[in-house]
Amino acid sequence: MSERSALETAAAIRSGETTALLECEAAIARIEARDGPINAVVVRDFDRARHQAAEMDRRLAGGDTAPLLGVPMTIKESYDIAGLPTTWGFEAHRDHIAKKDAVAVQRLKAAGAVFLGKTNVPVSLADLQSVNPIYGRTNNPHDHGRVPGGSSGGSAAALASGMVPLEYGSDIGGSIRVPAHFCGVWGHKPTFGTLTTEGHFFPGTDGARPVLSVIGPMARDGADLELAFDIVADVPQPRSAIDSPRGLRILLLTEHPLAKVEPAIVAAIEHAAAKLEAAGARVSRSTDLLPDLAKQQGDYMRMLAIAMARGAPPEGGTAATLPQWFGMLDDQARNARAWTRLFEDFDVVFAPALGTAAFKHDDTDLRHRLLTIDGEQTLFALQFAWPGLATYPGLPSTSVPIGRTAEGLPIGMQVIAGLNRDHNAITAARLAHDLVWSS
Repeated sequence: MSERSALETAAAIRSGETTALLECEAAIARIEARDGPINAVVVRDFDRARHQAAEMDRRLAGGDTAPLLGVPMTIKESYDIAGLPTTWGFEAHRDHIAKKDAVAVQRLKAAGAVFLGKTNVPVSLADLQSVNPIYGRTNNPHDHGRVPGGSSGGSAAALASGMVPLEYGSDIGGSIRVPAHFCGVWGHKPTFGTLTTEGHFFPGTDGARPVLSVIGPMARDGADLELAFDIVADVPQPRSAIDSPRGLRILLLTEHPLAKVEPAIVAAIEHAAAKLEAAGARVSRSTDLLPDLAKQQGDYMRMLAIAMARGAPPEGGTAATLPQWFGMLDDQARNARAWTRLFEDFDVVFAPALGTAAFKHDDTDLRHRLLTIDGEQTLFALQFAWPGLATYPGLPSTSVPIGRTAEGLPIGMQVIAGLNRDHNAITAARLAHDLVWSS
């Protein structure tokens, strides 16, 4: 896409080359022209966006230097914006209207962002595709017969189609990183607890965030991703300790005892690593420091199931007891410590965001859904092992576009860093991206 990035848009507005209102109108026109067959921007708030944009122009005239002044964006439907529906795709919550902006929305507005509307999700944010009975199905901009990912699928599709330069999603099972990978855009899953989730509530509730769950930025450009993360962070995060590929210590993790990977994805990750290695990075393909990945996946899926169900027992099963839950937290803490020890020897880990590129629309229940990867059928649920690498121990992970399949579908890679080293993940992802696409 030739459209400006968020930072480029803000710079053009500050220079007088354009105005916030003109950029707002241009984004509205792109949505109206492009979104029909994609169905990403399912809640539209164009009139209020025009008023916001006019206010941004007045702020600029008054000397305001906010970093996103006048930049149009959309946001995942699961975030509260006062006066707009927050349904999480549930028919029963079709008429739920938020009374207050989510804290992330407040901070982005304070930074000058203009919100045009909200983007599509699966029911309960519980799938890696985006379809629900209220807003229907979102299609991948690269192939309308395929999914854009989920649960931030509408977010990734809006970015990939060039409708907006900036988005915000959420991630508990890959819901930022997988859509970014499927659609060829950027996404960052922050260190757990770094960004407040206040206002990203299940409709009609105001309780604690679920364990494992985070919110995070999505963009078409790595620099935009970094800025959007900083704007919403509760406290300033450590700057990146990485300034070039030279000496960068990379662990490649392209095999998992449970989750298969398409050869094209492995080849793209190897290509990115080779580019960095040629520029002075040190690449390893094995280490004894990794935790037991099969055990991690089992522990992660048990914790994820409890978090998604808010502790309700599975159908035909029994709820976890409180001692069992505390035991799970202990296992998670031990796992996080193992990863912390690993990041004493490595700066980042390169791994698949998922073992396949965007798959064809499939409404089979997640528990029974199958995928064909490298000619073999495999249970879809096993693929959660890849996003779970970073989710379970609470690590930051950046999804960066690094290639395409033979069919032209995007391939992304997740760059995982140590706890609270979010900027290391983003910086290493930007280095990989620039080297991969430089030739």
